[in-house]
Amino acid sequence: MFFDTVKGIFIPFIGTVLGSACVFFLRGALNHRVKISLLGFAAGVMTAASVWSLIIPAIELSESLGALSFFPAVAGFWIGVLFLLILDRVITRSNSEEKSSMLAFAVVLHNLPEGMAVGVIYAGLLSGNAGVTVAGALALSLGIAIQNFPEGAIISMPLASEGKTKSKAFISGALSGIVEPIGAALTILAASFVTPILPYFLSFAAGAMIYVVITELVPQISEGNHASLGTVMFAAGFTVMMALDVALG
Repeated sequence: MFFDTVKGIFIPFIGTVLGSACVFFLRGALNHRVKISLLGFAAGVMTAASVWSLIIPAIELSESLGALSFFPAVAGFWIGVLFLLILDRVITRSNSEEKSSMLAFAVVLHNLPEGMAVGVIYAGLLSGNAGVTVAGALALSLGIAIQNFPEGAIISMPLASEGKTKSKAFISGALSGIVEPIGAALTILAASFVTPILPYFLSFAAGAMIYVVITELVPQISEGNHASLGTVMFAAGFTVMMALDVALG
């Protein structure tokens, strides 16, 4: 179980590393159509993961509440959305001139809910909670890794095109995802606190991920003349993650 957990919390980070490695194989900036395709697919994966890996398990874990079994999922989801909304406003209104620091914080903000989602579900697994399975936890990790692949490429390739060496661009892209295993590990260490309110944490992570999809990914895939391509890839990512979660879970 320990090995499964360690593997699970690092799989998403590996996805970022592999995506960042694209800088060694592709020349120039990332093609706009390719970027839209990757972002659309990533948005679909994150949306499906939020539903099948987080919200549905949160509802199932609350069945003892009867007709109110939806409440923890609804409450946690809204807390997740509002939490990221407030943090996003803080970043937007900041007058700090340290752009690099703000960019770093923005990356952490983006990846935090994903790492937390993995940590929460593995915390439930380690606690022996019947609502969380090894296969289901692995499906979430793989889904986020798929989503992280284009993120790594989108970060590293523009840096290379702006003059950074490919090695430095790769390292920058890879490190953008390091917050995920750290966040997952810290969440697992707090398992004794997390487990009793696991449904709220699962849906909190779902709300945070959906916020990221709506505010960061959807606007980008809607830009230019390739919105329809982004929509098709969103559907593809959604169905792939849905099938993966159901098949493994």
